[in-house]
Amino acid sequence: MAAKRGRQPGFTMSPEHRIKIQNSKILSTLIEHAEGLKELSASQVTAGLGLLRKVMPDLASTQITGDSENPVHHKVEADDAFAKLTNLLGGAAKGKSGSSGGQG
Repeated sequence: MAAKRGRQPGFTMSPEHRIKIQNSKILSTLIEHAEGLKELSASQVTAGLGLLRKVMPDLASTQITGDSENPVHHKVEADDAFAKLTNLLGGAAKGKSGSSGGQG
């Protein structure tokens, strides 16, 4: 007898799960743009980065420490990574939007 696959009748996805899917689509779109696979305007990139800043945790000041015998110190600076992503995506958007040569 074959195993049942897929969702059972009456399955409802939680709102949290739906939000995670929507957020991953924003990130995927920005990554595709950075890789040159998808065209986005500068305002679309800015809006996407703004939405990501709202949904991604701010890890700039996160500190994880261990016990006194085995201390573990870990500091994550997301602002640096976010700035690099912003520069990469912003530079790609500026280069593509500025190539039209002005008004026609």
